[in-house]
Amino acid sequence: MAVFLLGVGAACCLGLGFVLQQRAAARAPMADFLSFRLLLDLIKMPDWLLGIAFFVGGLTLGAAALAYGEVSLVEPLTATNLLFAMALSRWLTKQPLGWSGWAGVVLLALGVTAFIVAGQPKGGGAQAGPLRHWLVLGIVAGLALLLTLRSRRLPPSGEAALLALAAGLLYGLQDALTRVSGQIIRDNGITSLFGHWQPYGIVVIGLTGLLLVQSAFETAPLRMSLPSLTAAQPLAGIACGVGFLGDRLRLTTAALAWETAGLAAIVVGIILLGRHPAMPTGVTERQPVGATRID
Repeated sequence: MAVFLLGVGAACCLGLGFVLQQRAAARAPMADFLSFRLLLDLIKMPDWLLGIAFFVGGLTLGAAALAYGEVSLVEPLTATNLLFAMALSRWLTKQPLGWSGWAGVVLLALGVTAFIVAGQPKGGGAQAGPLRHWLVLGIVAGLALLLTLRSRRLPPSGEAALLALAAGLLYGLQDALTRVSGQIIRDNGITSLFGHWQPYGIVVIGLTGLLLVQSAFETAPLRMSLPSLTAAQPLAGIACGVGFLGDRLRLTTAALAWETAGLAAIVVGIILLGRHPAMPTGVTERQPVGATRID
């Protein structure tokens, strides 16, 4: 129950934070696209800072959930952040949910439930050796790099989707390293953490993912980026959990069928919610940094 509450709490903070961040990033100058100057510009915007505060709160709750639960359990829970993003967006835009909105809500909720109930994620399995560990890390990070490079050849909507997809992969990887860091603290104490590479990897991956997300938010409306981000993170996290952290899922034929159906429902639900008209559409003209937008 503690893991469930922490995971859902993390999802709530992340969803609210993403909406506020995108509303601010849409006003940032395109000259700072994919540059860390973008973060320096955004830090001047109060709504972005509030969004980052929610985001950090979500990461903190997510880290606490990962300290007690498996990555394969926590990731589907945090994927429900889109429900909270939709709630805030609906309140801001006064848009009704409609059939697509309700279908997305139901599919996302049922998909998470089906995956967790059928898979029954558990830890305690033997962790992979260094070769498999680095192979999984390399594949996930390599895919994120390829998606980022490919995005530059696409129109803004496609570019935002691929950048968010790359960021989601990195965030899933970050969650896996957070779980490893928690294990190091439990086994050897917090002072031993700084003698391992994982906490430094978390910082580098987190900053890179943040830059990719803000660039995606700056480029196109939230509905073009948030579905990719929300779908990629749990898939990457589950892959890392099963790939090298020793997470175990039920592998009977029936369980695999329900797990696959659950993941498919999660992805479809995310797409339906992410493309709902209630999601912020950004602004049509760039405004000066720090300018206040009056709706």
